[in-house]
Amino acid sequence: MAFSKETRTQTIDQLKQTELDLLIVGGGITGAGVAIQAAASGLKTGLIEMQDFAEGTSSRSTKLVHGGIRYLKTFDVGVVADTVKERAVVQGIAPHIPRPFPMLLPIYQEAGSTFDMFSIKIAMDLYDRLANVEGSQYANYTVTKDEILQREPHLASDGLQGGGVYLDFVNNDARLVIENIKEAAELGGLMASRVQAIGVLHDDAGQVNGLQVKDLLDGSVFDIHAKLVINTTGPWSDKFKALDQAEDQTPTLRPTKGVHLVVDGSRLPVPQPTYMDTGLNDGRMFFVVPREGKTYFGTTDTDYHGDFNHPQVEQADVDYLLKVINKRYPQSHIPLDDIEASWAGLRPLIANNGSSDYNGGGANTGKVSDDSFEALIRVVDDYEDNQATRADVEHAISKLETAH
Repeated sequence: MAFSKETRTQTIDQLKQTELDLLIVGGGITGAGVAIQAAASGLKTGLIEMQDFAEGTSSRSTKLVHGGIRYLKTFDVGVVADTVKERAVVQGIAPHIPRPFPMLLPIYQEAGSTFDMFSIKIAMDLYDRLANVEGSQYANYTVTKDEILQREPHLASDGLQGGGVYLDFVNNDARLVIENIKEAAELGGLMASRVQAIGVLHDDAGQVNGLQVKDLLDGSVFDIHAKLVINTTGPWSDKFKALDQAEDQTPTLRPTKGVHLVVDGSRLPVPQPTYMDTGLNDGRMFFVVPREGKTYFGTTDTDYHGDFNHPQVEQADVDYLLKVINKRYPQSHIPLDDIEASWAGLRPLIANNGSSDYNGGGANTGKVSDDSFEALIRVVDDYEDNQATRADVEHAISKLETAH
């Protein structure tokens, strides 16, 4: 019988009766990847997910297998090399899901720009070498200002210098997860959604040997025993860890929220995925992606402390993205009423990483720019004069820009 709701009952019975070699908690892309590898290796493998498979972070991405060219600005070559290498593996295994689609990268001459026309060519050439696409149809190339405006006539022309085109991949994130889950099940893995971990089991020596779980469909509570339990819950990792009082409860993650908005393609026509600076001198870049007659754009990147199961798109998120999109596409005049859909997802960033992974990798290590340094000093002076709060100082520190 094919993997379905009908087989779920059998799977639950087997989870109750079988001592597993490995129990995976979390049914996103990380858990699905671990499950298929473990099951293929012959391990007795189980996976539980408290929501639907891929319902959390893994269905709320920008729908790209992004190579991370921006990391090259801060010389994070290792990050990009790992990313494009793993992307090639995924594309080789499932060529029907992530598909190559060259990305357009307009370059503007303005404060806070990530790249200029000189540095983007260097970055793209290095990127091609890392992605092993030199000399192929996917090799990068630069385009003039006029060529960019021919492709995207609604783009702002003021300050536009030209741009680059480099390889990226569009992706169906949720489908990729589901196909891995189904394959793991075919290999003998016991995969069950709507099953929530509510407690941690220990043996006489105090070692974890399973979980107490709740079937959220019928309310029943039962134990699953396993030689090893692995936490692949992403943003929920600290919450899962809190179930075991024997664990160190120091937070390890700093979840951030990313929001995307959707409009009809006729309101915002773009020929290919586009990636560029926001133009707000906030050190951020954003995507504009055409898909199935629609265009979506994002993403935000803000610290999140709300309901992890149901992150909400808030007015501030919408205001920010509309400000960005209308700055870059002033002819489109996208109003709130044009927004047809939206989604919000959480990213499991490392707590001691001073800057967002999305915005450029690890903590800044270069010299601080003059403007950032002076802005920080002004806030510190205000703090000493009781004209600013500690939060103001912390915010100024978080906005420090390096001067490479």
